[in-house]
Amino acid sequence: MLKIVKTSIAIATISLLTAGNAQADVGEALQNICTIVKADDKGELRKKMKRVQSDFRLKLKDYYTGVTCGGNSLIRTAMLNGAVETGTLMVKKMPKGDLSSPESDGKTVLAWASENGLDASPIVAALNDRI
Repeated sequence: MLKIVKTSIAIATISLLTAGNAQADVGEALQNICTIVKADDKGELRKKMKRVQSDFRLKLKDYYTGVTCGGNSLIRTAMLNGAVETGTLMVKKMPKGDLSSPESDGKTVLAWASENGLDASPIVAALNDRI
């Protein structure tokens, strides 16, 4: 009986340590994604998304809400920095339903863009075509 308890505790401890390392690794993998988006480096963003998908089985929709760049989502950051290529790529990769749902501040990307005078952005045009 004591052997079973020790084995269970060992397995639980290893599971917790492994889960914690996986979280940290995803964070490390996504560490410079804001810089990539701001620089409008579509090729590097595509590589980063493929690496995260192959290494952690996560798609853009899985980590999009957890990544902020100066308090803004990735698509909002692309709009603010005129990063049309990366912004358009993310719009194409996100599910339509997620694009029209409110973000952390309760505003959709389109409503936020309208409030900030970014209606003429090509990224907004891509959003309108997609939604």
